Amino acid sequence: MKTVAILGTFDTKGKELIFVKDLIEKQGVNTLCIHTGVFDPIITPDVTNAELAAAVGVDINSIIEKKDRATATLVLSKGTATVIPELYSQGRFDGIISIGGSGGTSLATPAMQALPIGVPKVMVSTMTSGDISPYVGTSDIIMMPSIVDAEGLNEISMKIFSNAVNAIVGMVKNAQEFKEEGKPLIAATMFGVTTPCIKTAKEYLEKHGYEVLVFHATGAGGKSMEALIEAGYIKGVLDLTTTEWCDEIVGGVLSAGPHRLEAAAKVGIPQVVSVGALDMVNFGPIDSVPAQFKERNLYQHNPTVTLMRTTAEELQEIGTVIAEKLNLAQGNTSLMLPLKGVSAIDIEGEAFYDPHANEVLFNTLRNKVGDTVEVFELENAINDDEFAIAAANKLMELLKA
Repeated sequence: MKTVAILGTFDTKGKELIFVKDLIEKQGVNTLCIHTGVFDPIITPDVTNAELAAAVGVDINSIIEKKDRATATLVLSKGTATVIPELYSQGRFDGIISIGGSGGTSLATPAMQALPIGVPKVMVSTMTSGDISPYVGTSDIIMMPSIVDAEGLNEISMKIFSNAVNAIVGMVKNAQEFKEEGKPLIAATMFGVTTPCIKTAKEYLEKHGYEVLVFHATGAGGKSMEALIEAGYIKGVLDLTTTEWCDEIVGGVLSAGPHRLEAAAKVGIPQVVSVGALDMVNFGPIDSVPAQFKERNLYQHNPTVTLMRTTAEELQEIGTVIAEKLNLAQGNTSLMLPLKGVSAIDIEGEAFYDPHANEVLFNTLRNKVGDTVEVFELENAINDDEFAIAAANKLMELLKA
């Protein structure tokens, strides 16, 4: 019989969690109750808070004595993130659910993030109306708005909890096993303005027996790709769209953080990297562009996305950082430069065409990448078929080597 883990504070949210537990068991699914609260739960859980604290070397009684909510949340969050993956690896549960406010969400989601992709995860939270990226990270957690505070049972909360239970039970009961075809997985990065390049390269690689996972370079996409690389899923990387570095350095809205472009070097897999969409920084609607950028070369991609052309000075800084990241790899790395344009709107006659700015980028990379990085320069724009196929061929060469 399938089992759903119920993760939560069975001291302060005990009544609500028991309601969830009863609904799950009525559908013929077992439950595993894990207590993340500080004080005594209203039922006897299957995994206690003392066990969670002990997993990170802390005595639960010392937390209780301190009466420090922040310390308690931190310790129990770390303990939960340690214990939950162990329980899953032991086959103790098949899916996981939790409910909570800001504290409960902060306690539960790090543990959910630590579970493999594909394990059903549902978090009913008051925090879902805001920025949920700290809670979801690069995982596949389903965040469900609680609508009302997750405090007490009422007509609204019971309906929401019931829907959440139906979701987790449905996923657990109807889980499908997909047989791997044995094709090596390739990660590729794409943006709207580099789509033709990646489509061509993807089709070419798939004809040669590879399976290509495409990640949209919107911050979350880059982070997800790096996480999958580190987890060992990926055999090679076609990282032709490194635009997230523009947002990280200049201050746009689609940054993937300071560790982008590190994972392939860390795990030692082949990577072919390019400078796709380094001509642009991303903002929201045009009214949201910061005041200091209002007089820059702006391009309204659509009503909700405004692009800003990067300057030569910015590209020098971006090129320096990319070179530093590529130099982390001891071999297995190629850098390909499309000398005729780095995006669909950075070619002659288009809005972001700026050969001088691009040449500063190219020269920075030429001068700063080390001897362990092969540099190839092509008299193409990035979306030319010749460039895409050359990049795909280079990656295959590295993979075979």
